[in-house]
Amino acid sequence: MSISHDAPKVAATQPAEEAASERSLKDLPKGHLHLHMEAAMRPETLQALSAKLDIEPPTVSGFQGFSAFSGLYKGLLATLHHPGHLDILMDQIFEDQAADGVAYLELSVSPDRYADDYGSTVAALDALVDMARTASRVHGVAFGLMPTIDRTAGPDAGLRVADAAAQLAGRGVVSLGLAADERGYPGIDHRESFALAKEAGLQVTPHAGELVGPESVQEALDVLGADRVLHGVRSVEDPELVARLAGTGVSLDVCPTSNVLLDVVDDIAAHPITALLKAGVRCSINADDPILFGPNILDEYEICRTRIGLSDEQLAACAWSSIDTTLAPTEVKAESKRRIDEWLAS
Repeated sequence: MSISHDAPKVAATQPAEEAASERSLKDLPKGHLHLHMEAAMRPETLQALSAKLDIEPPTVSGFQGFSAFSGLYKGLLATLHHPGHLDILMDQIFEDQAADGVAYLELSVSPDRYADDYGSTVAALDALVDMARTASRVHGVAFGLMPTIDRTAGPDAGLRVADAAAQLAGRGVVSLGLAADERGYPGIDHRESFALAKEAGLQVTPHAGELVGPESVQEALDVLGADRVLHGVRSVEDPELVARLAGTGVSLDVCPTSNVLLDVVDDIAAHPITALLKAGVRCSINADDPILFGPNILDEYEICRTRIGLSDEQLAACAWSSIDTTLAPTEVKAESKRRIDEWLAS
């Protein structure tokens, strides 16, 4: 079955009389920790940049399964290999985060994709840091970048990204990610890259437990030394792993709508975030790839409230995890905690 943004099982709205709370979720300070740069593009910007380059805008809906989704994602890249287009995208991403009440953005970037444009992977990452720093000042959203390894590109490519991340550690780069299809591409292939990241003081933040089961999360913890796990929802299939996550405080950066549209979860109402939170696992709420899946982060919080049934206390806990489990500046953590407590007490 073809999937589109208006799939009814992930509708974000409900009648006002059914609303769980009158607290504004926009006013809840939140971190956005699982957001891929290219797929955070606004649909109208995709149209405008494509028209500027006189190319056909890539399709961003109607995909079936992860492989087709990956193909559509690659179509976004053609609009960005032009001077100034990345600056436009970065500015709009930060503007959109500010509008949704995001206090801290940890943006996943793939500098290898722009190495030819800037001369090297590290030069491309340095340019992305500069763009993010400018957008952060303009829109008042604190940030850190998460250079992300394509696990299907091989260990040498991974080391190139890890080396660039290590060179810029503490200068706008805060973590090292690992993305793309888990199936057939185990994390152990990139053990050396993540050891380099750890040595540089970066957090280790791989995707795991999405297309592969809890063994993928175990590998992320045991082999890569994960500080957070992006997705990780299939941990729920292993009670011992769930207890381990709860005991260690390793947070899962969860993307509810993405999980439904990529067939990780059958129904949004039965999303495992509820069971994970009840078991004491820390979780953050994220949008993943808004131009492909539809909701932005504020929409995802609304979905978690109205469709999944999370209480305001659970939503506040997710918001705090999305700040507290990161390398966000101390002052951002303190102010966010004060405002989250104030929001919950209102």
